[in-house]
Amino acid sequence: MRRSIGLGKIFGIPLRLHYTWFIIFTLVTISLVLYFPGDYPIVERIAFGILTSILFFACIIIHELAHSILAIRNNIPVKEITLFVFGGISHITKEATRPKTEFLIAIVGPLASLAMGGIFYGLSILLAQAQQTLMAHLMQWLAIINVILALFNLIPGFPLDGGRIFRATIWRKTGNYLRATHIATRVGQGIAYTFMVGGLAIIFVTHLWFNGLWLVFIGWFLHDAARASYQQVLLRDSLSGVTVRHITDYGCPLASPEFSLRELVQSYILPTGRSGFPVAKEATLEGMVTLHDLKKIPQNRWDTTTVQDIMTPVNKLKIAYPNQDVLSLLQQMEETDHMPVVEGGKIIGMVNRDDLNRFLRIQTALGTKLRF
Repeated sequence: MRRSIGLGKIFGIPLRLHYTWFIIFTLVTISLVLYFPGDYPIVERIAFGILTSILFFACIIIHELAHSILAIRNNIPVKEITLFVFGGISHITKEATRPKTEFLIAIVGPLASLAMGGIFYGLSILLAQAQQTLMAHLMQWLAIINVILALFNLIPGFPLDGGRIFRATIWRKTGNYLRATHIATRVGQGIAYTFMVGGLAIIFVTHLWFNGLWLVFIGWFLHDAARASYQQVLLRDSLSGVTVRHITDYGCPLASPEFSLRELVQSYILPTGRSGFPVAKEATLEGMVTLHDLKKIPQNRWDTTTVQDIMTPVNKLKIAYPNQDVLSLLQQMEETDHMPVVEGGKIIGMVNRDDLNRFLRIQTALGTKLRF
């Protein structure tokens, strides 16, 4: 979800808006304009529709914040919260280590939505008694939608909250995290197929194309999300116990900062086929230079431009360490393909995505998990 807009931070958690959010925001606003009583002026209904949509997505943020804050309190990092066409998602960077923790993190979101539903329902009654009809309808809609949001998320379709609650329950009973994930994923995919079949039935039987297609899209999203989540769990399991030392490229040559770019190309890039090199003096890391950096410089300047002129200095680099686990490395490498490995203050090698992919291919080919 990189095609998104940063909206700042809430409690230190970055909030982002995916471009697909504008689609659902528009659809929700239109449906609200039709929901409000028609005897009010259209301009007023549009204004209240936009306001209600904004409040609705604020509720989704609160729902996701409930997950995120509880995750952080249990020492589970949260990368960001993203709003998109199907609502919102908290990007939690690692799984819970105990079923109880997963259960609590999963259930707190729906509980927050139910609580907001109750608050909005109470406000709708008070506003109706004060004859603030349009505001009462606004609060009533928010009450209903929050309850729907809570109930939908409680469906035991992994990776919905209900699916995670279901997985936590199986995990606690079996003591086997992978088996619980596999069962929860299969159930989630079954529910996804139910949504898709139901959507198609609505289209062909009732000819309600919008409602039917929406159910199909929800089913497709749930199926895809369940598959992706399960693959992520398998990846994490395959990499547990593996450290940076096991995938470090110790043979990567070190480039001198005084090299001209032409020397870099002729002596390093062309002979080795590598696209990134640590820059060092006497094994002391000074920076990184990549093919991407080189391509920014015209060839007629390669003889007069040095590696030091274009390298990323060490104070702006992400550094890996030999005993660091690969799972934490993956989180650091989301925005880079190369990371230097430093031990005792000296550069000893480099890790890159190709090394990691090759490692995983070997595990797959052997049909087992390598242990160290």
